[in-house]
Amino acid sequence: MRVLDWTTLSTDERHAALERPAQRHAARVAREAAEIVEAVRRGGDAALLDLTERFEGVRLGALEVSEAEFEAAERSLSPAQHRALEVAIGTVHAFHAAQSPAPLSIETAPGVRCERFSVPVRAVGLYVPAGSAPLPSTAVMLAVPAAIAGCRRRIMCTAPKRSGTADAAVLVAARKAGVQRVFKVGGAQAIAAMAYGTTSIPKCDKLYGPGNAWVTAAKLYAASDPAGAAMDLPAGVTEVMVIADENARADFVAADLLAQAEHGADAQALLVTPSRALAASVEREIRKQAETLSRRDILASSMREMRLLTVDSLDTALDIANEYAPEHLILQVREPRRWLARVEAAGAVFLGPWSPEPIGDYCGGPNHTLPTYGYARAYSGLSLEDFQKRISVQELTPAGLEALGEVACTLAGLEGLDAHAAAVNIRLAALAEHAS
Repeated sequence: MRVLDWTTLSTDERHAALERPAQRHAARVAREAAEIVEAVRRGGDAALLDLTERFEGVRLGALEVSEAEFEAAERSLSPAQHRALEVAIGTVHAFHAAQSPAPLSIETAPGVRCERFSVPVRAVGLYVPAGSAPLPSTAVMLAVPAAIAGCRRRIMCTAPKRSGTADAAVLVAARKAGVQRVFKVGGAQAIAAMAYGTTSIPKCDKLYGPGNAWVTAAKLYAASDPAGAAMDLPAGVTEVMVIADENARADFVAADLLAQAEHGADAQALLVTPSRALAASVEREIRKQAETLSRRDILASSMREMRLLTVDSLDTALDIANEYAPEHLILQVREPRRWLARVEAAGAVFLGPWSPEPIGDYCGGPNHTLPTYGYARAYSGLSLEDFQKRISVQELTPAGLEALGEVACTLAGLEGLDAHAAAVNIRLAALAEHAS
């Protein structure tokens, strides 16, 4: 953990301060992920079983979760845990159901009717991380919008534990949110299985969900192959940036930074503040709070990647945030909504001291599957429309064709595409013949 004065840093030092740990080995990770994907393409289920034994330390008898495993998972959770999942499903459903687009129909010119409507992606593959911390919340975030969209095939992959079973809470969340088929496969090999299909795991049209650097690299690899599967967004190793002024509570800020840092050794947590006194207080609070947390070994690594940056103003802090484009941006400043208009690149924003990021992770309503690695400059967080396709329709009357036909032929001439023009002219001639 380092406290850095942004005003004294060179351009290279500023770049180094904001460099994401997971991206330092991007070339190696991409190569290894591609090798795993190709191994699954060649070997199918046998490769999945071998890779699961290699990475998860368990030799499975079957890849698909059985009905007995689902029932055992249901029994293992307490009523309070069942209720918490149901409340989370309810808030996430409410937010995503409100996103349903209305069909569009407009006459762009007399006799030219243009429409757009949405249809669900037919087959979706949902990936739920289950490494050092299984994430039933991700099962909720992926399965709920897929169900609302009406995706006909909804399958899920999640890594097994050494006992050979999937995490019980993930299974219960999947079942409550409408996913009936779950497979015990994790990592890049799960992405490969859903992208290309195996004997046990059906091929999907599009893949969803966050994951480690190898999962993200595998999604990018499969999405670049026409024979593979499309992807939702680059959602890799987690990150948070907190912008705080002198009014912020140091204990709140420290807790927010640690909440993301505990995800993994390569997670990144950043504070940007114009208050040197706050930065010093936050540093003390981080060390104090970390001693009380159960994932101290992980925090010992991720805290080395923490940066507490002091700047000359909140305007500079927002400039840094927009360049960094964090997955999560927390504004713990006076009148936080006033600063919201300055945010141009972030996966999700949390306003004020009473909006901790974990509410967004679990049960606020918006999706927690968000762009990382700076992709928030161009990508949005997951939403209902990511599970749908928009199809446009055009219908012309004879009058509509006469109104736009000459325009189309002129533009075809500019492009040197005479067959385009002919397809219009043959109809215009037929109309003229009919009129005579």
